[in-house]
Amino acid sequence: MRLKAAFVFCLLAGLFLTVAGLAQEGHPLTGVWYGDWGPNATQRNHLTVQMQWDGKNVTGIVNPGPDSYPLKLVTLDSSKWMVHIEADAKDDKGAPAHFVADGKLENVGSYNRTITGTWNYGATKATFKLRRD
Repeated sequence: MRLKAAFVFCLLAGLFLTVAGLAQEGHPLTGVWYGDWGPNATQRNHLTVQMQWDGKNVTGIVNPGPDSYPLKLVTLDSSKWMVHIEADAKDDKGAPAHFVADGKLENVGSYNRTITGTWNYGATKATFKLRRD
């Protein structure tokens, strides 16, 4: 009888830990995203975006480090899994530049999800792809 009770206890404890672990996933955009953007397959720029959900908004930074810049606006349309991101940065010459990224969040059920879409940086029209690690 004790062995059966111990088995049931271990089974329930394991189930509880599994459910608790899955509940920690949080907002679909939360995490560090790595990838690139560019006008074609050969001209690509490395990109790192760190995002977190604060309970009301998605906030974060682009390219963490000394040349980072904050995200200005991030929205997620969960009915279509479309993501809209905006930020103000500086171009290669130090002039102000605004970027707008619109993409589709894919593999939503996976931890290693991706966002793929269009990237407009100043006058440059490009594509981007990010994956979350």
